[in-house]
Amino acid sequence: MSVGTAIGRNLRLASWALCALLALVVLCGGPAAAADRLAGVALVVGEGDYAHLPKLTNPPNDARAIDDLLSDLGFEVTRVADADRKKLSRALRRFAEDAADADVALIYYSGHGIEAGGENFLVPVDADLSALDDARERLVPLSAVVEELQKAVPVTIVLLDACRDNPFPPGAVVRLDAGAAPAPVGAAGLSPPRGATALARLGTGGKDNLGALIGFAAAPGHAALDGAPGGNSPYAAALLKHLSAGGYAFGDVMTMVTEEVYLRTAARQVPWTNSSLRRALFFGAPQDGGDEAAIAGERRRLLLTMAGMDEVARREVAATAREKGVPMDALFAMLKAVGAETPKDPDALARLLGEQSARLKQIIAERDALASADPEIARLSRLAGEAVSEGALAAAIGFNERAKQRVGELAGSVDRAEAEAKARRLEFARVFADSARTYALAFDYAKAADDFERAFGQARQWDPALALSYKLASAAASEEQGYHRADDAALGRAGTAYGEAASLALSTSDMMAWASAQRGLARALWAKGDRTSGTAELDEAAALLEAAITRPELTALPQALAGARGDLGLVLLTLGARDSRGDALARASTVLGQALEATDRQAAPLDWARLQNRLGVVLMLMGQRQGSTALLAEAEQRFRLALEERRQDVVPVDWAQSTNNLALAVASLGEGDTASARLEESVGLYRAALAVQTRERTPLLWAEAQANLGTSLYELAGREAGTARLEEAVAAFRLAGQEITRVTAPLKWAALQDNVGLALSKLGERTSDPQKLKEAVAAFSDALSERPRATVPLDWANTQNNIGNAHYRAASLTGDGGELAQAIAAYRAALEVRSRDGTPVEWGKTVNNLGNALYDLAKAEGSAARFREAEAQYRAALGVADRKADPFGWATTRNSLGETLLEIGRLENDAAALEEAQAAISDARDVYLGAGQTRYADFFATLLAQVEIAKMQAEVARRIGQGGGKP
Repeated sequence: MSVGTAIGRNLRLASWALCALLALVVLCGGPAAAADRLAGVALVVGEGDYAHLPKLTNPPNDARAIDDLLSDLGFEVTRVADADRKKLSRALRRFAEDAADADVALIYYSGHGIEAGGENFLVPVDADLSALDDARERLVPLSAVVEELQKAVPVTIVLLDACRDNPFPPGAVVRLDAGAAPAPVGAAGLSPPRGATALARLGTGGKDNLGALIGFAAAPGHAALDGAPGGNSPYAAALLKHLSAGGYAFGDVMTMVTEEVYLRTAARQVPWTNSSLRRALFFGAPQDGGDEAAIAGERRRLLLTMAGMDEVARREVAATAREKGVPMDALFAMLKAVGAETPKDPDALARLLGEQSARLKQIIAERDALASADPEIARLSRLAGEAVSEGALAAAIGFNERAKQRVGELAGSVDRAEAEAKARRLEFARVFADSARTYALAFDYAKAADDFERAFGQARQWDPALALSYKLASAAASEEQGYHRADDAALGRAGTAYGEAASLALSTSDMMAWASAQRGLARALWAKGDRTSGTAELDEAAALLEAAITRPELTALPQALAGARGDLGLVLLTLGARDSRGDALARASTVLGQALEATDRQAAPLDWARLQNRLGVVLMLMGQRQGSTALLAEAEQRFRLALEERRQDVVPVDWAQSTNNLALAVASLGEGDTASARLEESVGLYRAALAVQTRERTPLLWAEAQANLGTSLYELAGREAGTARLEEAVAAFRLAGQEITRVTAPLKWAALQDNVGLALSKLGERTSDPQKLKEAVAAFSDALSERPRATVPLDWANTQNNIGNAHYRAASLTGDGGELAQAIAAYRAALEVRSRDGTPVEWGKTVNNLGNALYDLAKAEGSAARFREAEAQYRAALGVADRKADPFGWATTRNSLGETLLEIGRLENDAAALEEAQAAISDARDVYLGAGQTRYADFFATLLAQVEIAKMQAEVARRIGQGGGKP
């Protein structure tokens, strides 16, 4: 294949001479002589992507379609698309050379073309205005190629769909050769090629020459239409429709093409054909019978009849069609039916056409307005409509008669069926509803939603209450699909369906159903808002539910009121997780408590369990934020209560969700324990949830459980030597990342990147690998890109704190002061959001971290003042630390304060500072060793020994200062 050209689906790299047999293409006195099959080759060219001239939209489409048609007819086709002058000339030249072994050679060209000086030129895509100064070299002349084909091939066919508007400026002239006298460019289109009238006399090749046919898309000197963008030109469309017409001589086929274009362009375009074929050419045998074949056959006979009509009648039909807005095809068919009785008087002809146009408009309007439920009636009506549009009136009459016969056959059955319609429709609805429930059991919520919607459609006319229940079920299934698959489109469908259900419920005064619809709509908004950093959907959901619970009608429906409050609690706890003030969490706790009070465990055990689960989440968030083991313990108890009703064998997905939440609470409590038993328990709970909450069933929940498992493994890794747990944590986070993507759940994806950064940061510290720390900073930066301070300030501050830790660890490994400065800046940024009153636990951790960075800076500078800054940070952190709730955290900060006071005591010979240092380090030692962390025994022993030495040195300094001599 030549570079820059697109060859058709019959790929041949070197030779057009490897010809295929045309399917029943014969040259004879009639279509029956199938023995005279001929070999045919075709070159199909589509030029549309012009660089310097107006582009043409449809030639590439035309070329592809003609390629397919000719290939189906048995031609060996080569297709060239958007070729420049060199490639187009070479393609034509090679085609003419290699066609020698063929019986029929066909060229189809679609693109710009002009006529000047008696020559037709094809315009390649690289042509510009300067090409007119040397047309034979810069454009592609056609006549020589036609003449060469005539000499070599018995039958030559050239179809030029190139009569578009002249692409060059008005008044442009052509010089056939450089320096030659100018010739005007044809006003529009091409003209009969030089030698066209003498084609029959050409042909000196080795085979008998049987003539040629040259087809133009429009009459000489007239422009043709390009067609609607993205479709085909009228000429190409007509060729596609009729070129394969079996049983018709090729000359008749081209007549059909001409009339088809005339009809389709409302008489604005008339193709022109020059033929010197000396024998009839047939493309294929007559088509077998069939309804569509009957329409096509009558259509073709109409086109041939039209060609013989006088010009007066043709003009009158065109004028009437334009004026009355009816298709010319049907009007010509009416004249064909009238035949010899067609009025000769123009006025009488106009009246006849006007009357028939009115009837035709009525037929079209009635056909468009009516629809049939019976497949055979529908098929026959469609065929009748198509037949009328194609001007096949006899076929249309036949189809309508058969449709009436079918009506007679069905009339009795329909009378009987009307009495059974309601029962059958409701039976159909139950079938779809049962199918939907089965799909839901298999976690295929999308198909469940579709089947519930179909059930609604069956029941709507016959049982409004049942139909409303199906509409709510369809919405709920879409909601589940959207939640579990992070499918925003499904959530959108859920919102639409809930809105429709709410309207239906109000129309029937069904306030319970209305409340269910409002709750569902709010949950759909929540499901989307839960995954994004903004709060627009969450705020809208909260407002919707706040309005619902204050509606007077709901006070008489305690179950509906409790359900709305429970959903409001869910939305508020999600908002509260992003708000440092805690107002939303407090409100969530209140409304969930009210909902629980109104919910009877015996009557509605799963609703009661759902509320316990949500209240547990609220208490857990409050406990984590306040550092309260009491709140965390209460949260744990709420989850365990929920699991008493959310049994694995009854509601496996809900069981897995509450098990995951229980693991979160247990892990939070375990972080404050000196022993690791609770953290190990949380790992077991996560793994149990993952066994049910599989990736195939609930991919998003599975991924969240994977991420939570990674968090517990990370916490355990902090209490152990080695890197195995850390690497396992990273693997869990990355598994979760296969489902929690930036596109589907950007906020959760950011949290996951934050976790990956934490694990990499710890790995970098433990393996003394600066590269791992750089990877950690990159992961934290990714997290920040979806955690804007304006919408999720607490998350933003959390990531800033973690970035500070990664830079701090890098500074410790490399001694790079720049890393230390970045760490201090990140900590200070986090403290712009974290406050002692709003988030005391997180605030204390960041203050402690800032103290660490200032301590290292003081060590580098040897500055007592810097150590005093670090001391102040540690004392502030200890002011909010709870030894009982987080003994390791408290002990770590106490030790850091002790080390800082040791440095101050050394620099300032401050005995009091050293005494306090000894007490602080001893407190830290007692916590770690008391928890069995004996690997730190030598560390603390060394520190305390350094304190004793420093105390002795301070005493020496004191005595020297007092007496000036040895002690």
